[in-house]
Amino acid sequence: MHADADLRNALERPLWRAVARRRLPWWLALLVPALAALPVAWPAGLALLGASGAWAAWDARQWRRRTAAQWPAWLDDAVPALEDSSRLLAAAPAAPLARLQRARLAARLQAEVGPAQFDAIARARTRPSWIPLALAAAAAAGLWLVPAPRQATPVTTPAAQAAAPATVALTLKVTPPAYTGAQPYETVARDLQVPRYSTVSWCAAGATRVELGDGSTLAVLAAGCAAWRALDAVSWRSGALRHDIRVTADQPPTVTVAAPVEAVHLLAPGTASVRIAVAAKDDYGIARATLHLTLARGSGENIRFSDRELPLPQGPDRKRRDWQKAWTLAELGMEPGDELFFFVRATDNDPEHPHTVQSPTHTLRLPGPEAEALDASALPSMVKPENLRSQRQIIIDTEQLVADMRGKLPPAVLRERSEGIAADQAQLRRRYGQFLGEESTLFGDEHEGHDEHHEEQGKPMNGNTNLAAQFGHAHDMEDNATIFDPQTKAVLRRALAAMWDAEKALRALAPGSALPPEYKALAAIKELQQAERVYLHRAAFEPPAIREDKRLSGDATGAASYRRAPGKDAAIEPGASDLPALVRALSGEGALPALWRKQALAAAARLPADEQRLAAQRAVQDVADGCVPCRGALRAWLRATVPAAPVLQAQAEADTAFGRAWRAGGGRP
Repeated sequence: MHADADLRNALERPLWRAVARRRLPWWLALLVPALAALPVAWPAGLALLGASGAWAAWDARQWRRRTAAQWPAWLDDAVPALEDSSRLLAAAPAAPLARLQRARLAARLQAEVGPAQFDAIARARTRPSWIPLALAAAAAAGLWLVPAPRQATPVTTPAAQAAAPATVALTLKVTPPAYTGAQPYETVARDLQVPRYSTVSWCAAGATRVELGDGSTLAVLAAGCAAWRALDAVSWRSGALRHDIRVTADQPPTVTVAAPVEAVHLLAPGTASVRIAVAAKDDYGIARATLHLTLARGSGENIRFSDRELPLPQGPDRKRRDWQKAWTLAELGMEPGDELFFFVRATDNDPEHPHTVQSPTHTLRLPGPEAEALDASALPSMVKPENLRSQRQIIIDTEQLVADMRGKLPPAVLRERSEGIAADQAQLRRRYGQFLGEESTLFGDEHEGHDEHHEEQGKPMNGNTNLAAQFGHAHDMEDNATIFDPQTKAVLRRALAAMWDAEKALRALAPGSALPPEYKALAAIKELQQAERVYLHRAAFEPPAIREDKRLSGDATGAASYRRAPGKDAAIEPGASDLPALVRALSGEGALPALWRKQALAAAARLPADEQRLAAQRAVQDVADGCVPCRGALRAWLRATVPAAPVLQAQAEADTAFGRAWRAGGGRP
């Protein structure tokens, strides 16, 4: 056993050392970009160095495992003298012939396998790792090219220092909206996270002023306070103090229907009760939550709807409304064949800007007694021929024929009855096939039209000859002859395929084989019947009530215009078109355009994230104080809001002899 381990180690370890020597330059090269990035960005460079070292360790481990698993195959490919039997060197075999072959290979190892073979295997099996090296180099280049974010520098110019007010100790008082239930509190000057519509007051013992990032200024009197209503995130400063106020928006309620889980819940026949469980929750509180029930009864054009609205009771937690009840069908007013649609609607407790959320509509369906397949179909109304039998009647006739076949039924009678049922099935199939664009002779004789074509073919052709009518034939196409959605078409195709299988079995005098496809066709038709009743919640415009005392009086007081409000693109401020000029001016040290601060703040307000808007506001304040190095940061934020210029693509123009002669003669293109 020790001899086997020694033999394996004598081959595997030198091979692994050769692979490691081959991979070592790539592991070391991966660390060079990270070391080069350390002087310019210490934390990021250190992170890059750690990532490079981790990848090198992972790569070494992967190659160690690969070498341990594949060294016999590598030796077989590199040393033909081992006769593709290197796997015998890994462990002692049990067969005598294998042991003999292993002894022969062990005697050849010293002469055939050495450092040269191991190095050749390492060169052949390992490949350069360009991708990790390129990624590390790109990351290091990014750290060198992109300057590290620096804190806004204080006022440096003498004029700005003279204009800057002295730092006064400030106390902030935050009063959240009453509907949030949060208590007012006081704090020292620091970064804050407040609910939207909170009132923030700056109070100081001495007179000072607070400059907000949106361009406004609050004057704080001695022993007084200045209030501000939090609508959006803003950066503020007073003297050397600078902090941010972030705003938490009120989230809309969340409504769920816990039971039944299915969007369409089919009640089993004989069901006496059903459980409905709903829940609504909000971050601050639920002001109103209701369960809306709509009962649908009838079919076809005689469907009647009745609505009911039930408030959900409030529990000890004002942020939640959990309610469930086991309803009897009598309480719901449901009878066989009815459907009950219900949904939950919840409104939060924000008095000024309430959020109302509605859950998806769920359906409770109580199947009714089975009716004739075609008497209440979801298909468009058609005049039903007297000799057209329903699918259920065809099933009854087929079952009766199968029962009669158990006795002595003459072959002629069997053929006559089976083909008669097949003819009924064919007529019903053609009727349904009309709704998928298939041709049918059920309501007319298509041979008459073809005969007319044959008669016209003998006439001579002239200018009034209708070639399309003479040589063509107008056939409806499936996609153009229907108005059904793809789901209904799929059900129709399934029904037609089952009817066709049943018809083939009946014409083959095998009524027993026709029963399964007949039942399949009946199930598809019943599925179409269930899709007949569709409930859509009313969402149309409801005009306000008309005041009879103002009709025809000509008094338009309080009347609103029906014109659509201008879109977002039409509400761009007049100075927005000068934003590219401001971006170009910020790249130098010259004077900035007039009203540049207003343009910059308007552009910063269009940034998507709060952190971006706050950083842009701080940059505007620094540039306004005269900080020239801060112009680069502001320019970067403003460039993100400048719309991209349209790309003008040249159109290809053919170079012809006439064009060359025209241009040579002085003609303009």
